[in-house]
Amino acid sequence: MSKKRGLSVEEKRTRMMEIFFETKDVFQLKDIEKIAPKEKGITAMSVKEVLQSLVDDSMVDTDRIGTSNYFWAFPSKALHAKKRKLEELQNQFSEYNQKKKSLQETTEKSKIGREDTAERAALTKEVTTLQKKKEQLKAEIDKYKECDPDIIEEVRQANKVSKEAANRWTDNIFAVKSWAKRKFGFEESKIDKTFGIPEDFDYVD
Repeated sequence: MSKKRGLSVEEKRTRMMEIFFETKDVFQLKDIEKIAPKEKGITAMSVKEVLQSLVDDSMVDTDRIGTSNYFWAFPSKALHAKKRKLEELQNQFSEYNQKKKSLQETTEKSKIGREDTAERAALTKEVTTLQKKKEQLKAEIDKYKECDPDIIEEVRQANKVSKEAANRWTDNIFAVKSWAKRKFGFEESKIDKTFGIPEDFDYVD
């Protein structure tokens, strides 16, 4: 049996943001250290590190009151912060693309009727650096999309719809079992065995 895959850093960040968005409450670190492993599957030893990364990215607010640090995050502010960060990264992405294009054109022109030069080598090196920066910015943009409150809400709504659909089918199965017992006098255990219904079959909480 293969080992269960642990959560990635971004999955942990997304799940921790769900704690704040779902409760709209203010927590101390000790509260998060209790809630995160139990409700979100985040390992206790990584809670502090994940929370600090969210604070560093301005996704979670923090303040010291007396001797205690408090943490909070609200969807509206998080969404605005995300949009600002995405806009900033997209602007940088566009600027680097434009500069890359300009340098590529310059590099191509420098090839015409010329030997390799120090200038051309420097331009080629800068193009390579810009390409790497472009990929880094793209990865950064993708990372911020994963914690978008709108996406989290869409996932929660999809889970709600799936749960309701599963429970409707559970209703139907129970109704058919009840009808079969009345109509044919079958024992419930026989119906379950015949149709492969598990003994612990019940509604989804």
